Amino acid sequence: MKNILSILMVLILLLASCGQAAEPGSGTDLSPESDVTTPSSDSTATADNFVTVPEAIQEIPDGYFESAQEQGTLEDLYYDTWESFSYEEKTQPLQKHAVVYLPYGYDENEEYDVFYLMHGGWGNENQTLGTPENPSIFKNVIDNAIENGDFEPIIIVCPTYNNTSPEDSASFSLALRLNQNLHNELTNDLLPAVEGKYSTYAEGTSADQLMASRDHRGFGGFSMGSVATWRTFENCMDYFHYYLPMSCGTSLDDENIFAAAKGRGPEDFFVFIMTGTDDFAYSYVEDRVEKMRRSDLFTENVNFAYRVKEGYTHGGLSSMEYTYNGLKAFFGGKKPSSPVTSAAYTVDTPIGDVISDPVFGDYGRLIFPVDEGYWSGDTLGQLRLTWYNYIDPDKTVEICNYMRDHAAAGDVIFYDIYTEDEKAADPAKRDTGLFFFKGEPGARFAVCNAGGGFAYVGAMHDSFPHALELSKMGYNAFALIYRPGWDTAVEDLARAVSFIFDHADELEVDTSCYSVWGGSAGARMAADLGTYGPGYFGGDNLPRPGAVIMQYTGHTDYSENDPPTYVCVGTSDGIASWQTMQARLNAMSALGIPTEFHAYEGLPHGFGLGTGTVAEGWIRDAVAFWENQM
Repeated sequence: MKNILSILMVLILLLASCGQAAEPGSGTDLSPESDVTTPSSDSTATADNFVTVPEAIQEIPDGYFESAQEQGTLEDLYYDTWESFSYEEKTQPLQKHAVVYLPYGYDENEEYDVFYLMHGGWGNENQTLGTPENPSIFKNVIDNAIENGDFEPIIIVCPTYNNTSPEDSASFSLALRLNQNLHNELTNDLLPAVEGKYSTYAEGTSADQLMASRDHRGFGGFSMGSVATWRTFENCMDYFHYYLPMSCGTSLDDENIFAAAKGRGPEDFFVFIMTGTDDFAYSYVEDRVEKMRRSDLFTENVNFAYRVKEGYTHGGLSSMEYTYNGLKAFFGGKKPSSPVTSAAYTVDTPIGDVISDPVFGDYGRLIFPVDEGYWSGDTLGQLRLTWYNYIDPDKTVEICNYMRDHAAAGDVIFYDIYTEDEKAADPAKRDTGLFFFKGEPGARFAVCNAGGGFAYVGAMHDSFPHALELSKMGYNAFALIYRPGWDTAVEDLARAVSFIFDHADELEVDTSCYSVWGGSAGARMAADLGTYGPGYFGGDNLPRPGAVIMQYTGHTDYSENDPPTYVCVGTSDGIASWQTMQARLNAMSALGIPTEFHAYEGLPHGFGLGTGTVAEGWIRDAVAFWENQM
């Protein structure tokens, strides 16, 4: 009976707030049927300042519309401001109202992230979470999500852009103009009122103090609330890190959006955009996202993400689901599945100390090349690898600390790909295995193969960094340690892919459209596996990869069945000719195979991630290429 009542409540809310539907561009905003509206961070870019966006929009779990055992509270907040259109003159004072959600167990001695959640057209501040006397059903979703650890306890503020009366929201053109002026009230009046009263990361209410805590603050909204979100992005970037525009059903001055992003680094903000295929806003959102994709100011899955729900319309269930996903993405990262790096190692740590650290057991010797003739340096900061350039000491330290902390926490970070009997029959197989950089459970996987001239495996510069960055983007990434020599190396790669497929449930990976990455010799391995498939090299009869990502190798072989292929190389590479690589891709493109080629001016062989060079950021382009094949 309780479930039936919950369902009836949802239907009543949807019908009550449906409003009169309007065609796109008709001059009115189609109100959401139930107008409610997903890592949080420290004040600097730390290990828990990340966003984990799901591959697909997740449905609100069963039972979340019912009352939670641990229920947050709603409070009324009144604050003084000025009428929007004469704000500068401050001639018409106003007292405005917002509804504030405090999580269960709210403690004034704790610090909380804050999310400002704007209503849509024909709504007001009471509509999203309700009032203290009459909470909405969506409040139950928030309570249950926090109780079940979907995201951290947060403060949610539901304000309004309405200015003089609740009817302001009913006029499309007036609502647009009010949203254009919202930033004045938002930064000068609402933020100080909220964060002066409640316990947040802001140390005070001055502009400097509020801006210093921006990494703990987000803004989002559905429909007209999405317009408010984009206006906040344009005008209040110094105050907010996270933005959640959902189903923005109108055109905006996109040049203002791009102007706000200009000069900002890739870690300075994150925008999570969602809509549905049957939503009238879909075409507007698609147009804006395509412009963002073409701009060098936005990089998908780095500072913005876009998800579309098949069949979803401009309605209340959509807005609730999008908001749930947004809050989970933004504020679910404060409880990482594994600990944040403890910085046990530094650039001055002897390499031998890492190799012999008991936390790694026997596989510690595989972190660095087993053939010591191809590397040098006593400490992590002094590491040098034959044929490689731009080795980043900070990245080396980060990788080693990542491995140590995860291993110490009991996470499995290394897998044997051969059995003990196989290793006894061929002792060289003892020097193989997969290092696992875990991403989101159920996400697709990538296998990264370092180069080394088929003489050694330069993983610390040519596959570990790639795998770590892929895991930060949510993908499950493996770095293969293989037997040098082309025939044994590609055999090990085929075995590794087969191992991952065989243990997909245990590893929590999606095997569809997997990708294979490689640099130099590792790129040849990736290309060959793409051309012939794992079965050809002794692995299982499995699909070819969905994408091959190659760096700096003069490989020329290909077939009409090759997977989509991404290539990058430096124009000053004395080992791998960029013209040879480009010629191969041109021939593949002529067969209709999707390709992408980048030649970086002046770069030599083995630049890895290219940190501090003209190639820096290429991995994000490669991920976008892979995602396009999905």
